[in-house]
Amino acid sequence: MSVSSEVSELSAAPARLPAPARRRDEGPLYGRTFWLTYLGNTAFTIAMALMYRYADFVLYLGGTEWNVGLIVGLGMVGSLAMRLFQGYGIDHFGARRVWLWSNTLFVLSLLAHLTVSDPRGPWIFVLRILYATSLAGVFGSSITSISRRLPLERTAEVIGTLGTSGFIGMAVGPMLGDYFCGHEPITRTDLVWMFTVAAALGTISLFCAELATRHDTRRPSHRRSPMLWVLKRYHPGGVMFLAVVLGFGLVIPTTFLPTFIEARAIENTGTFWVAYAGTAFMARLATRSFPQRYGVRPMILIGLASLAVSLLLYLPVRTQWALVLPGVFAGISHAVLFPSVTAQGATSFPSRYRGMGTSVMLAMLDTGMFVGAPVVGRAVEVSQGAGLPPYTTTFVSLSIGVMLTGVCYALFARRR
Repeated sequence: MSVSSEVSELSAAPARLPAPARRRDEGPLYGRTFWLTYLGNTAFTIAMALMYRYADFVLYLGGTEWNVGLIVGLGMVGSLAMRLFQGYGIDHFGARRVWLWSNTLFVLSLLAHLTVSDPRGPWIFVLRILYATSLAGVFGSSITSISRRLPLERTAEVIGTLGTSGFIGMAVGPMLGDYFCGHEPITRTDLVWMFTVAAALGTISLFCAELATRHDTRRPSHRRSPMLWVLKRYHPGGVMFLAVVLGFGLVIPTTFLPTFIEARAIENTGTFWVAYAGTAFMARLATRSFPQRYGVRPMILIGLASLAVSLLLYLPVRTQWALVLPGVFAGISHAVLFPSVTAQGATSFPSRYRGMGTSVMLAMLDTGMFVGAPVVGRAVEVSQGAGLPPYTTTFVSLSIGVMLTGVCYALFARRR
């Protein structure tokens, strides 16, 4: 799964909640369980963001941008599979077990990468699929676990507060990545340290999860309607395509930023991610009441415009500090587009199927990553082979595609 999509999943909160219902008095809202979860998620997202340097690993092994895109894209199969299993798995086994199992898989998949020597062999694809599966499992089960102990009227507040751990991780993780891989030449030792530190952070997260859920009890499962029947009846429509487009947009910073800065003779990505995370954090706070005041559609248009602009702002980048501008607009896009698209899609489902609706929208985001990563990788190589500036051609093409999507959405939304 996309790392940014997982951070978004943490920081997104329902746009509207029902009137205060019964309380679930299971301790203070910001007590021991919350802060253990917060610490665990912070460690986890730092480890996850450290893997933004995954492309350096593939290139070190002798791969190309095409191999990077193919590995990351096919890895999303694991995330999509977990989306389908997650609801049943949490109901059947309990959020605690799924959380701990997924976190353990995360650590093991990172350490197993140290045995990879061929970027084209099946082993690296298997490990990437397991890695993406673990991401989806950890975030989905952790949110379920913490939300089940909250009073309904405070759920948005607490989940939103928990989501700030994701932005901390997005700022700190890439700095660690720069420390290990932000120089030439990158050595095997650098990569061993990168995966080992990420696994250590994952172990801290696992320890926190075990303590936070030690007293959890598994809820009884309920009869579930067939998923295909629900999707056919409450299909969210064209907004699903917007989630795919967002997935394409997230591929650039989370997968191809290291290869882009290498082509521009820039060593570090830290300035981009500090600008990205800081802007996303502030934009999320500044726009949290916009959907209620102005509706979701203007938010989607603002997000698409910011995404298109961010892609064009990569073109003049020649120094590390010039990465700030695309980082700012990419952060705005992330902050406003993800919750808006997810909310519009999920709210087409009735409240009893709202969880499934959210999972469907996140699965479409993963589909965008699944398709987008190999497409972007191939576009870079084809452009280079044709004698065109590879990243300029790719980014301009993607920006035009996002603009056309925005125009089509604006026309469609007006007719409705």
